Amino acid sequence: MSKRFLFASLIAVMFVSIAMFIAFSAVREEAEPSLVETPKIFAHRGASDRFNESTLTAYQIAAQDGVDALEIDLRMTKDGELVVMHDETIDRTTTGSGEVSEYTVEELKTFQTVAVFSDETTVEEIPTLKELLETFLNTEGYYIETRLVNGQLLMEKPLIQLLDEFDLLSEELVTIQSFSQDSLDKVHELSPDLPLALLFRKGEFDLKTALSVEYPIIGLEASDATLKVVNQLHRQGKEVHVFFNDLETQAEEQERVKAFNVDGYFTDDILFTKQLIYGELDKE
Repeated sequence: MSKRFLFASLIAVMFVSIAMFIAFSAVREEAEPSLVETPKIFAHRGASDRFNESTLTAYQIAAQDGVDALEIDLRMTKDGELVVMHDETIDRTTTGSGEVSEYTVEELKTFQTVAVFSDETTVEEIPTLKELLETFLNTEGYYIETRLVNGQLLMEKPLIQLLDEFDLLSEELVTIQSFSQDSLDKVHELSPDLPLALLFRKGEFDLKTALSVEYPIIGLEASDATLKVVNQLHRQGKEVHVFFNDLETQAEEQERVKAFNVDGYFTDDILFTKQLIYGELDKE
């Protein structure tokens, strides 16, 4: 009697295990298709792995590499000019110090960006957005980040005026990104046809907000990108563009999010990302 009971119990456990395995396999989530035919590559501050970030030369190298857009951070000078600079201050990347907003554009031009590559120091002046647009005109895509200036919406109008001056508002070459919804809304008010990307800082991603806003693109830091998040955004018809804060783990993270079919990469290593998307990686 006990042997029959034990055998029946084993059979029951086996069937339950099989049923659980089948159920788990059925609900296991797979990556939704990307919303673009080929993932997009955005040169983060230009080819910043080979020349001073956010300079004309860095962007020229990126353009030669062949990218979908040049990623550009804007700051506003004391006299209202838009310059290409990531940080609020010029301390990290130039020979000067202090906040961008404390200087006129003429004063900023007295400083040089400076960096070291292969033990060689390279210098180049801080470019204005106008100089960058004059350099590339409509030959490149532009992925431009706006931000509030001392809490105010000050850079959006001169930005749109510049883009209009260079006939870029109708070229479908420009995307505007921002962590500020107020800034994106102002851009939309001034130029309704420009595609907009809402950015989320690392650790601050909010899926509910990302799904509810009308912007067609969501930008998030790699550590916040999961299969579930990307799938839900794709089902909502939103492109997912990923940026990478940690240079040391960027290659590994790009490989990881590739499996989620993300739609765009803000990369600091264009050649690696092109190889990742278009060819096999050298694992040696």
